[in-house]
Amino acid sequence: MAQTPDEPLTLTVHNLPTPEGAGAAAAVDTRAGRWKMLLILAVCAAPVIASYFTYYVIRPEGRRNYGELVNPQRTLPAFSGTDVQGREVPLASLKDQWLLISVADSACNKACEDHLYLQRQLRETLGKEKGRLDWVWLRTGDVALSEPLKQATSAATVLHVKADDLATWLQPAPGHRLEDHLYLVDPLGNWMMRFPSPLDPQKAKRDLDRLLRASSSWDREGREH
Repeated sequence: MAQTPDEPLTLTVHNLPTPEGAGAAAAVDTRAGRWKMLLILAVCAAPVIASYFTYYVIRPEGRRNYGELVNPQRTLPAFSGTDVQGREVPLASLKDQWLLISVADSACNKACEDHLYLQRQLRETLGKEKGRLDWVWLRTGDVALSEPLKQATSAATVLHVKADDLATWLQPAPGHRLEDHLYLVDPLGNWMMRFPSPLDPQKAKRDLDRLLRASSSWDREGREH
């Protein structure tokens, strides 16, 4: 029915949300968003956590790692090295790959050459998985790298670094020198293992095989950058 001019105008007023109620709803939404974000991060990190838990915690009876686990692990340092082309390379940029590292003076005597050869051969024995492990030589001293040595290490990442800087990161076992060992860094950028000296290549290979298998669900060959 149409309203006549003499009838009073009536309005229906609906309840409006109060500022307090609106703020509470926003807080609930924010908390829900944070929980969703944390859940996504947990799902992404789960393979990494599981592989490390398997290797470090769930060790079958009789299984022993040959290399000495570093505890606490030490992340790649902030200083840089210089490659054979004279370019500055931050050590932190080497992450996202497994790194097998040796240390020696640039003059590289017979013991150094033998160590580099063992390091290369150890990587080669990994077969199709060798692309997940970088051969790295951190060289010290002021002697220029000889041309034969450049050719022999052409498949390696060779960086000239200051010995004092290096000593703030890597450490040898008691009674040994920094040059005596091979050092293993994981794809997350953590120095996590030091191999004994003298090196038993077969035992070192078993450690590498186990670690590569344990990380196969989340680690891939190459770097994203």
